[in-house]
Formats: sequence, structure tokens, C-alpha cells
Amino acid sequence: MGMSTLMNIGSRAMSASYAQLEVTGNNIANANTPGYSRQSAALETSFSQQSGSGFFGKGVDVATVVRQHNDFLTREVATTRSLAAADQARRSQLEQLESIFPTGESGLGQAAQKVFDTFVDISNNPQDSAARQVALGRIGDLAGRLRNAGSQLDALQANASGELTTAVTAINAQTRTIADLNRQIANAQSSGHTANDLLDKRDRAISELSQYVQVTTVASADGTVSVFLGGAQKLVLGGEATALTTVADAYDPTRRQLGISEGGVARAFPDGFVNGGSVGGLLRFQNHDLADARALLGQYASAIAGGLNRQQALGVDLRQPSSPGGPLLSITAASVAPSSNNARSGGVPVASTIDSNGARVSSVSISVVDSRQLLASDYELVADPSLPAGSYQLTRLSDGQQQTVSNGTVVDGFRIDIAAPAPAARDRFLLQPVSQATRSIVRALDDPSGIAAASPVVGLVSPANAGTATVASLAAVDPAINPNLTTTFTFTDDVGGYATTTVDSTGVVPTSSGTGVWTPGQPITLNGFELRLSGGPKTGDVVTVGRNMYPASDNGNANAMVRLGQAPIVGQRMVGGVTVPGMSVTEAYAQTLATVGVRVQSAQLAADQSASIAAQAKTAEAATSGVNLDEEAARLIQFQQSYQAAAKILQIAQSVFDTLAQIVR
Repeated sequence: MGMSTLMNIGSRAMSASYAQLEVTGNNIANANTPGYSRQSAALETSFSQQSGSGFFGKGVDVATVVRQHNDFLTREVATTRSLAAADQARRSQLEQLESIFPTGESGLGQAAQKVFDTFVDISNNPQDSAARQVALGRIGDLAGRLRNAGSQLDALQANASGELTTAVTAINAQTRTIADLNRQIANAQSSGHTANDLLDKRDRAISELSQYVQVTTVASADGTVSVFLGGAQKLVLGGEATALTTVADAYDPTRRQLGISEGGVARAFPDGFVNGGSVGGLLRFQNHDLADARALLGQYASAIAGGLNRQQALGVDLRQPSSPGGPLLSITAASVAPSSNNARSGGVPVASTIDSNGARVSSVSISVVDSRQLLASDYELVADPSLPAGSYQLTRLSDGQQQTVSNGTVVDGFRIDIAAPAPAARDRFLLQPVSQATRSIVRALDDPSGIAAASPVVGLVSPANAGTATVASLAAVDPAINPNLTTTFTFTDDVGGYATTTVDSTGVVPTSSGTGVWTPGQPITLNGFELRLSGGPKTGDVVTVGRNMYPASDNGNANAMVRLGQAPIVGQRMVGGVTVPGMSVTEAYAQTLATVGVRVQSAQLAADQSASIAAQAKTAEAATSGVNLDEEAARLIQFQQSYQAAAKILQIAQSVFDTLAQIVR
């Protein structure tokens, strides 16, 4: 070995120590740089030289610069961040939704109850125009509040659609960045060394992308990674990025769905395809939470309007001549939205027709039959080719319950009508019996005298009766009631048996008769009215029900309006042919508050938990990849000493060389 070997070892040692100092300095400089992974210089022993005395080392070489990185922890950070972003986005939207359903005096429940309470004053004085005007004012206030709540739901929808559009722009920017970094990394790593800074940038871009949507990544041998959405849809493949877009909902153009444009055709992803990220949270809120809230509000408004209008129609007003009461509230009619993806013929959906204004009219229509049975749900009608002709599959979207229906079928309080041309195979329709109810809800009556406080019929007890039976209440229950008919109940025994005779205004025709048994506490329903008695009749006692000749002083229907406030008019259901009572307006609003409140609390808890898990994952990653300034300072001193020792080797080698030179001279 020559003298140059020792000098070579010293110079290599100095170079290695300097490289370590340089890398450590870079770590310190980037200690606060987001996404930076700590680096270290990887050293390896130089190839030994064989001699007669054995193998002598030739020093050290710098193999490469290594990034302190753990793929598993990096993926865990991206995944947990994605879930946390989804929960936080949904939480933020739900907290705004909760404010639309206030409690106390400002709540819809109080506003609705005040409407029914105003009929107490009308009942006490049916001719009081001031009491009637107050009732109309309360009805108008309720309509305004319901309409305002619907408008706020529309505003939330518009905000969610806007945020989705903004998020898609950010997603496309990140996927383009990842694709560009893939190309740079593939080129850089062709040298055999990893492009540490570029890898950090790509990991950070993927993490930022995960804030919007949850993605999966697959590494390739050339250093690139492929990024997929939902485990199947490619977003980045090598150096190519696929752009996402927002697609108008097939049923509601105001709603946006996440999708992709291929071959010039926009295709929306199915519901649930995107789970994580703020986009996943927004889609879950829009497609489920907001839709359910709109249905709850619509059911509430429909039940109140239907109940008030139905009872109003059963009474007579103060106008001359008196007539059955007209509607008190006008709401948006039940609607049907054909899917924009339905089969088309000449550019026009074959399951639709065109009206005189050129607007598309669906061949499927629905109408409310009984507002008490309406449920807080939308329905999807599908022309399933596997079903017999004229049959369709109906899915209740709130719980997924399915049934087969046809033209004229009545479901949950509404009727389905299907006209020609019949829907084509696989055509889809969104049936909304309640969801649109509040869009244009208004008070329909402005004339106080139009309030039908009087019953069209009255009940009279014969003065000659021996029993204690009196008329407790008498109310019309069928809008088709004929007040010109007079019905006489003659009790045939002391235990409630009776015979009836019904005649028209002439007292002659038509004449009908019948028999029955009165049960204490139970009403007698006949000829469109419901008669309740108190006390007890005796044999020969007579009760007569006939036309109300003095409606101005009668409060029969006003009393029915008051009772309506506590009646189960919301959400009545038919189960196995048996009627399951619904809820009163107060109970229904309380349940709505509970439903929304539970979702908000659940979202808040989920957001807090996922944020905590994401923070823990970030801490675990930082323990591996993060820069600890104390440790770097210690390494700086260590490598400084190594550099000084290497310099000492060169100094000694130079001294030995000088000594040998002097000997030679």
C-alpha cells in the first residue's frame, strides 16, 4: 500500500462526514416544512484491498440519501384524515340544518299549536270577526314559517352544491400534481437513487387529495403510484390524471353528484361510492340528511294543511248563503320527477309527453288521498321488465321497503296514476308526495267570514225524553254529507238499542231506516256525521240530527278544529290492515327535533373521534418521519467531531509523507 491510501481514506472520511453534516443541516432547515420527511446519509464501507498481510479497508463511501419514511403510517395518515374530513363536513352542515328547526316560541310546533288554539276564541264567540282575523293571521304566520324553513333547506342545498363544485376543482388540481410528480420521480429514479423531496411532495399531494375523497394507492416498480377512487375508478395512472366533474342529479338539477366525463358523456357515481373526505361527507348530507329533513318538513306541512282543510270543508261559513268552508292553506302539490336517464325517443323521454308550453310532463302522476297517512319519505318507481305488464316496483327510500304497484294503487296516503305512453323498461321516477310541500305554501283564505266554524248539522234532544242523554258533540266527518237530510234516532230499550229514520227536506223522500246499538263513550257514525252522547237514554227517547239553520251562532266545527290540535293527524300507518295511530302536531315536531338532534350529536361525536384518531396517526408518523431538533443538534456535534477526526487523518498522513520525503533527500 502506498502513502496515498491513508490520504484517500482521510479524504473519503471527510467527504462522508461533510455529507452527514449537509443532510443534518437540511433536516434542521426543514424542521417546520409541511410534509418533509427526515433524511439521513447512508454510508457503506469501501471495497477492501487484498495484500500479503490481509485485507486492508479503503475507507467509507456515501451510498445515498435515505428518506425516513413508513408507507403504512403514511397511508394511515391519509385514511384517517379522509374520514375526519368527511365527519367534519357532515357535522358542519348538520349544525346549520339544526338551526332551521328551533325550539320554544320560535319553533314550528308552537306556531302550529297556536293556529289550533285560536279556534278556542272562535268557539266561544263564532261571530267575533276579531277572533277570526287572529286565526287567519296565525295561519298566515305558520305558512310563512314553513315556507321560510323550506327556503333555508334550499339554501343549504345550494351551498352543498357549491362546495361540491369547489372541491372537484381542488381534486382535479391535486390529481394533475400527482401525475406530474409521478413523471418527475420516474425520470429522477432512473439514476438508481430515490428522489426524496419529490416523494415528499407526492405524499403530501395524496394527503391533500384525501381531505376531499378517500383514495387507495398502488405503487409501481418505476416509482410511480396509481391513485384510485372507491377502489376501482382511476384518478391517476402513471403520468396521466383523470378529471372528475359534478353531474346534475338525475331527478333534481339543483342537486349535484360526483361523477366523471367519458367520451363526452357525464356519468354520476352511484350513491355511497364516495365515502371519505369532505366530498363524501357533503354527499351523505345532501343525499340523506337533507333529503330526510325536507321530507320531515313536508310531511309536517302536508298533515297540518290537510287536516285544517279537511275539517274546514266539513263546516259551513258565515257568508250568505252559508257554504262549506274553502281551503285555509295551499301547498305545493305532490310531484313526480322522471329520471333524466330514462329511455328516449327522438330526444323526448318515452315515459313523458309534452304540454302546450313545450314542457315535459311525466306519464306518472300522484295525488294525496289522505294526508294523515303520508310518511316522511320519497319513493322510487321503476319499470322493472321482470314484472308483468302494467306492474312496477316501488321502493320507499326512507327504509328501502319494496312493493309491486300498478295504475291506481294507493300507498301511504297517496295514489299512483300511470297514463299513456307507458314507461319504458327500466325507466325510473322519483315520487315526492311531501318533499316539495313547503315550496309555495301560503294562506288560501283572506276573508274572516270564510272560516267554517259552524257544523252543517245540529242535534236536538226531545223535551219529552225520560232519560238523561244529551248531545255531547256532533261533527261532520264526510265532506259529502247532505245537510238537507234529517235523521231521527228513537231508542227502543234502556241499554242503547235504537231505530233510525232518515228523510229529506220535504219530510217524505228519500226515506231510509235502520237499527243499531249505542255504546257509552263510543260515537254513532251515520250519513256523514259523528254523534256522541252523554248520559243515558230510556225507551222511547228521541234524538234528531238535521240541518243547522243558525250557523252564525254555532261552534260545532270550531270545536272540531280545537280538537284537531291534539288529534293524531301526522304519520298514521296501515299495518296488516290495521290502522296505527299517528302523532299530534306537537308530538310530530318534537320527533322531528329529536331526529335532527340525534343526527347532529352523532355527527359531532364522530367528528371528534375521527379528528382524535387522525391526530394520533399524524403523531405516529411524525415519530418516524418528523425532524427532532434536539436529536439533529446532537447529530450535528457528532458529525462535526467525525469531520475533525477525518481531517486529523489527513494531517497525520501529510506529516508522515513529509518525514519520508526528508529521509529520501
